[in-house]
Amino acid sequence: MRAVIATESGGPEVLALTELPDPVPGPGEVLVRVAATAVNRADMLQRMGLYNPPPGASEVIGLECSGTIEALGPDLGEATWSVGDEVCALLAGGGYAELVAVPVGQVMPVPAGLSLVEAGALPEVACTVWSNVFMLAGLQATDRFLVHGGAGGIGTFAIQLASALGAKVFTTAGSAEKLAVCADLGADVTINYREEDFVEVLTQAGGADVILDNMGAAYLERNVKALADEGRLVIIGMQGGTKAELDIARLLTKRAAVLATSLRARPTEEKAAICASVVENVWPLVADGAVRTVVHTSMPLAEAARAHQLMEDSGHVGKIVLTA
Repeated sequence: MRAVIATESGGPEVLALTELPDPVPGPGEVLVRVAATAVNRADMLQRMGLYNPPPGASEVIGLECSGTIEALGPDLGEATWSVGDEVCALLAGGGYAELVAVPVGQVMPVPAGLSLVEAGALPEVACTVWSNVFMLAGLQATDRFLVHGGAGGIGTFAIQLASALGAKVFTTAGSAEKLAVCADLGADVTINYREEDFVEVLTQAGGADVILDNMGAAYLERNVKALADEGRLVIIGMQGGTKAELDIARLLTKRAAVLATSLRARPTEEKAAICASVVENVWPLVADGAVRTVVHTSMPLAEAARAHQLMEDSGHVGKIVLTA
């Protein structure tokens, strides 16, 4: 099969299209012929040598895909998939390829009305947002929700899902154009982080009940200040560094919580439970159009380096898709 690998640690230029042996589905796995995958920040970190795949996972980059089932491995339990079924899947690696073996619990149907290109950009954002914002942080319809980087893949999905389920949505972005997109997707309050202080905006509104943060250290102190009493800060990224001081007194006064999670390294059973919950709770909203995948552009797998450069330039809105 054709697959994209990083020939060494470095910039986008180290990505190369090569030939690798076809994977064989093991017990509890299905083999998917990939139609599309999408670029995630984690892919860039892996390319730079900063985020290795978990033990046993493919060394090929790529955390999600869509496509058709090519073959079934043994011991699939109660799964009822058939060869030829259109699916999308959450991966621990292997998406930048023509074929990938996937634990059956991480395979999901394509929501009604979606193309395979759109579905290729769906599993990682849907599972990340649902598991962190709703399963972990317990966002409710009466809550105020802040998501940083609202124009990115995670942000565009989080805005729509939180809005569809009734929360008041605040978001940050760095340009008027990106904030306009966020507003169109359902954000109630948009904040240009280059010109406004999100802490001040949220404090005046009563504080955020849930914050979804991809910046890490750089925003830790300000995020805690922006929390409401009993608020929950969920950190899912480290774009702003890994070490910062935490004002425990402020956290105690607010009876607030700081939670940090990673989806990729979770046990297969946990990821299967998340996927099942996403299919039950999120897919109906996608199928009826209340929530959609925002695809900035798609390009062939061979142009993975250009796709990574586009993400690093931060000019995109939504997801960047690679088609196999």
